This record gives sequence, structure tokens and C-alpha cells, in this order.
Amino acid sequence: MTTGSRARSFSSAAARYAENRPSYPPALFEALQDVAGFPLRGARAADVGAGTGIATAALHARGAVVLAVEPGEGMAAELRRRRPDVPVVRGDGNRLPLATASLDLLTYAQSWHWTDPARSVPEALRVLRPGGALAVWSNDPDTSLPWIAAQEARIEERFGPGWYINARTRSGHGAVFTRRRVTWSRWVPLDTHLAKLSTHSLFLVGTEGATAFLAEERERLAALFPDGRIEERYVTELSVAHRPQ
Repeated sequence: MTTGSRARSFSSAAARYAENRPSYPPALFEALQDVAGFPLRGARAADVGAGTGIATAALHARGAVVLAVEPGEGMAAELRRRRPDVPVVRGDGNRLPLATASLDLLTYAQSWHWTDPARSVPEALRVLRPGGALAVWSNDPDTSLPWIAAQEARIEERFGPGWYINARTRSGHGAVFTRRRVTWSRWVPLDTHLAKLSTHSLFLVGTEGATAFLAEERERLAALFPDGRIEERYVTELSVAHRPQ
């Protein structure tokens, strides 16, 4: 299964994605403002690979003048339905449909890994004003929590390593990244956790055994969490680079 096929798979589960994927903690946006060096309120921003608008909505709520950029038809439609107050354009990070030096902030929430940095970094620097910031982040499962580490091990044993594609960045292609880390958690019903798990591309592309695995996880976690509520803990990795002045 190609990376492109995995990227396109999300449109088939757009509503489920919007309902069950986690948002991002307030501390992330405080760190973003600190590293970027300017407030979110009033910032001209574009959220690329916006999906159903989870990060887009958070930026908008903090006063950013934000535009969503999303390649997938189903995800873009769900974003428009949920956020009619936010403009949405179709496009991707390798070829941004945005004017040169038009933005203060360009964000990639859970989406940088779908780009080719040799193309997406120069594109980001092109559309940012001098001093503008490129911000990349993702919610990664916190494997210091034993049950999460055990689940990750089961997934890798069944489907192989690398099932969870994250947004980790490396300096290069004209960008030098400053990094911050925020740890946070949410308590959710078992059904929400399993629905969230099912929205990862591994479970959307017809991977053999994926449906059976989710059924087995339901039995394991129901025994581990008899009250039916689960603490999902995340490490949110933030990387910020600036266009030179």
C-alpha cells in the first residue's frame, strides 16, 4: 500500500475522524506563540492538510485569520460542513495554492508526514512573510503509559513496525526547527478510543486482519477498564521554523 493510497483513505471516514480524533491542548498553542514570536490573534494563517478542521478550529478560536488547505474531497466537505465560517481551498503542501509572502503562520497538524520535505519546506518558506513561522505538530501515543505501550507492541507484532506515521521533522531544505513537547491526556469511552484507532490509515485501507484486531482490542480493553472509560495520553511534538528576515 503506497503512502498516497494511505493519505487518500481518510476521506472515506471523514465524519468518524471528526467525531473521535483528539484536539490539541491549550499548552500547545501557548508554546506555538512563544516559539513563533508573535500572537495567534490577528495572525494570517493557513492550516495545511487540515482534514476535518480540528486544528483549524483551534487556531480560529484563538483569533487567527485562518484558511484551511485540504487535498481530500471527503475531508474538505466535512470541514466545510462543520466550519462554514472558515474558507477552504483544495491543495497540498508540496504545491501550495497560496500567494508568495502572504502569511504569518503556516501549520501542519498531523499532516507533515504526507509531504515531501524537499518540496514542502521551500513552498512553506515561499508563502511565509520574512519572519513568518512554519509550525508542525502531531499527537503521538505516550508509551510511558503501560497499556498504551502494550497496545503499540500488539499492533507492531500484528502489522509490522511503522504503522503510526508521525510528524517528526528534521532541519534541512532551508529550515531550522526549534522543538517543544507537551504531554496531556483525555478520558474517553471505550467506543471512542476504538473509533479513533479505526481512523488511522492502517485500518482504512483494507489491511488484512485489521477488523479482527479491533474486535480483539475491545475485549482486552473492556477487561482492563471495566468502567468503560480509558485515559488516552499523548505527547504532542511541536517543531517551528522561521523564514529568515
